[in-house]
Amino acid sequence: MNKFKKTLLIAIALPFALGSASALAYGGGHKGGHHGGYHEGRGGCGNFDGKQMFRDLDLTDQQRDQMRDFRRTNRDAMRTEYREHFDTMRGYHQQMQNLMLAENFDENAVRNLAKQMSDLQIEHRVTMLKKRHEMLAVLTPAQKEKLKQLQDERRSQCEARWADDDL
Repeated sequence: MNKFKKTLLIAIALPFALGSASALAYGGGHKGGHHGGYHEGRGGCGNFDGKQMFRDLDLTDQQRDQMRDFRRTNRDAMRTEYREHFDTMRGYHQQMQNLMLAENFDENAVRNLAKQMSDLQIEHRVTMLKKRHEMLAVLTPAQKEKLKQLQDERRSQCEARWADDDL
């Protein structure tokens, strides 16, 4: 495959890959749960399983209240950030489409746009993890250790599930 075809293939695949990463960063749109969600209702694989893991941590009423308040106060900001991120990514995808359909391939323009898209993903990830860190700060050291243990157990279950799946 010549260099032009490889570059064109990358340019075509890049928006889809980054769009998928964006969707995954915001929860992937899958329902999880027990009714036909991700992995036939068995739930997805990840380190942060929300409500179920927190139930297993025996939070105090004060901790539950603090977490609930944190989610409430940040909900509007997170929704606004999501909309802005989505609109920006949509603009980037449109620019990528324009570059792919251009008469001549401009590798520098594609690289610059890909870098902008990656930088946006990085900023979103940093913001998301900062908010999680702030929320988890209400846990005691023992609860944090228990959370790590639960996450490790979940990771092992996921790895076993993936090993058993016919992909």
